[in-house]
Amino acid sequence: QVQLVESGGGLVQAGGSLRLTCAGSGVGFNNYWMGWFRQAPGKERDFVALINWSGGSTHYKDSVKGRFTISRDNAKKTVYLLMDNLKPEDTAVYSCAAGTVWGTTPRAYNYWGQGTQVTVSS
Repeated sequence: QVQLVESGGGLVQAGGSLRLTCAGSGVGFNNYWMGWFRQAPGKERDFVALINWSGGSTHYKDSVKGRFTISRDNAKKTVYLLMDNLKPEDTAVYSCAAGTVWGTTPRAYNYWGQGTQVTVSS
């Protein structure tokens, strides 16, 4: 069982930056693939980025490549999402998730946090 808690969301102007944090607890956190997803009002949950257990492999949604960076610190059981050059279309609730396989769809993940709101003003 893994528990996840996100933090770091907020209101930022276009072009600004935020760093989201996903704090994990429970057994086996360091063995999981970790993903970040986002959901805007009226839209489905959408993949943003993922990272493997060691941090050596990452994958991003095309629209965030070069602007977002996912990383993890297994000693702290924490995953980060650094978001630079934010755009109004990045506005959404961002959630982290833990899974046992590589995947860009929500069904690939077993555990989810409650989410943190990111709002980017123009």
